[in-house]
Amino acid sequence: MPLKLKNTFLLIISLSILCTTSNANIDSTTIYLIPGQGADYRLFNNLSFPDNYRVKHIQYITPKKGTSLPEYAHTLAKQIDTTEKFILIGVSLGGMLATEMSTFLSPEKVILISSAKHRNELPGSYRFQQKIPIYKIVSPGMSKLGARILQPIVEPDRRHEKETFKAMLKDKDPHFLRRTIEMILTWEREMSPKNIVHIHGEKDSTVPIKNVKYDYLVPHGSHMMTLTRGEEISELIADILSKK
Repeated sequence: MPLKLKNTFLLIISLSILCTTSNANIDSTTIYLIPGQGADYRLFNNLSFPDNYRVKHIQYITPKKGTSLPEYAHTLAKQIDTTEKFILIGVSLGGMLATEMSTFLSPEKVILISSAKHRNELPGSYRFQQKIPIYKIVSPGMSKLGARILQPIVEPDRRHEKETFKAMLKDKDPHFLRRTIEMILTWEREMSPKNIVHIHGEKDSTVPIKNVKYDYLVPHGSHMMTLTRGEEISELIADILSKK
């Protein structure tokens, strides 16, 4: 083989290897999605992500009685492969868990949607129950029934994806709902970690905007907007992921 042709051939091979390696590096980042208390993987049905990210869903398990939110975050974090680059995206309770995970893991980014970064961002009714724990006299079954009754009243935006919200809540273990309610109400975090980006809806009735220090505001966005306004949320997430 002539020397010039041989050098050209070697250059092509080298560039091919370089491109493959570069793509592998890009593709090595995984997005872990953590749903809200009354939701599961279906909450993210209407979201789309850049092609160069893998997406995995954190699966909820029913915590033991008396488990704190930080303890539960450690339990769920076992589903995360920390040997590779990863990003956490959490909605509502999932955002609180992502906040806790960010204190003992090393995610590339942490994105919260319709959530709270510490207990002072929770509504006044939650703080009231921290002092007067009415939830302790409510059975698991009543907790689930209450959620099914109140959800369409408190968050009317669910009508856009009514059947999905109903199905997700129906599939929830009542003990999971009861124990995570206690988890949220007894959450002790008072400070927000610095590596968090917060997306919040202007019309969030569950975690009112007046309590929240957000980075991105969704006009007229509700607590349910991850599912009901997936295209807009996807665009915000893509914008956040594009920034170093």
